Amino acid sequence: MSVKTLADLLDDGVDGRGVLVRSDLNVPLDDGKIVDAGRIVASVPTIQALSDAGAKVIVAAHLGRPHGAPDPALSLAPVAERLAEELGRNVQLAGDVVGQDALARSEGLTEGDVLMLENVRFDPRETSKDDAERGKLAAALVDLVGDDGAFVSDGFGVVHRRQASVYDVARLLPHCAGTLVAEEAEVLARLTRNPDRPYAVVLGGSKVSDKLAVIEALAPRVDTLVIGGGMCFTFLAAQGLAVGASLLQDEMVPTCRRLLEQYADVIHLPRDIVVADAFAADAESRVVPAEGIPDGWLGLDVGPESVDRFTALLTEARTVFWNGPMGVFEFDKFAAGTRGVAEAIVTATGKGAFTVVGGGDSAAAVRALSLPEDGFTHISTGGGASLEYLEGKELPGIAVLED
Repeated sequence: MSVKTLADLLDDGVDGRGVLVRSDLNVPLDDGKIVDAGRIVASVPTIQALSDAGAKVIVAAHLGRPHGAPDPALSLAPVAERLAEELGRNVQLAGDVVGQDALARSEGLTEGDVLMLENVRFDPRETSKDDAERGKLAAALVDLVGDDGAFVSDGFGVVHRRQASVYDVARLLPHCAGTLVAEEAEVLARLTRNPDRPYAVVLGGSKVSDKLAVIEALAPRVDTLVIGGGMCFTFLAAQGLAVGASLLQDEMVPTCRRLLEQYADVIHLPRDIVVADAFAADAESRVVPAEGIPDGWLGLDVGPESVDRFTALLTEARTVFWNGPMGVFEFDKFAAGTRGVAEAIVTATGKGAFTVVGGGDSAAAVRALSLPEDGFTHISTGGGASLEYLEGKELPGIAVLED
């Protein structure tokens, strides 16, 4: 893959030029407050470098799923405010995506200024399946940076989407990969090209169906595949175990049974479960064997014996990829499994292993549980994009950058 880098663009010169940066600033909010600013912090190096070099920086990003219409609850206002704090400079926020306010503000930019467009998904053309509609939005974005403008793709969390601000605009402007996208691609390539062994993968999260493709892709290539989170109960059911009121995808049981038979020496499931009588932070809970989940109770975390077993596997690995929590880590009572697995990966890192946190809830858990971010070789910003890369799929937002 031959893709121009940010260094290449800076060498060409950006002083006084408009540069459109597609960032991934899709951060979790709670009552309008940012819960986890990890993606904002990760976006800073590229924006900072362009601003320092005299570019007129215009940032395009999305927040949530506004379904193609303005939604005040999903405004990028708190994101722009936090980005300004991280950059140590003013960040303007346009009142629209490519409308009159965005155009007027873009025309008033001077060297080093940073302008953020309002949530690009407020415009229905961003996610349209119609190439022509997306092309119209892309052309309007190009108008904001002018004839001598450039495009920097730095939102790794969206490069698996064929969207106007990710894919179509790159076809209209000189383009390059930003610092974040280039780093993410390099890290994931290392996971797929002769990784050091033993190679362990930890998958959690709610649904088997969400992770099936990556399980199918990785199981033949790894030494250890640990499965926890809500998805483990469908696998346990495939072993003939009762799972009580735990999350279960009945239609996936035959597939899980086939996977367990095919990769019996690779797939590792929990041996004990922390169950609760309700999905609540203060629910009554107990630890039971995996084969002893009571009727009406639901599993919300893997148990201590499982953590010990997974730890033994992970601390000896030389390469580890983790995507998905082991339980409902948002509730303190059900966070021990995720914490234990994460700490095992930190130990592996300390012993020289190459360890990658695959974005999404896993990255959020690292910060929510106050785990050391430098205890992992890399924390990805793009859960879905990371998984699709490891599945072997072409990522449109990366492919379009290739020269």
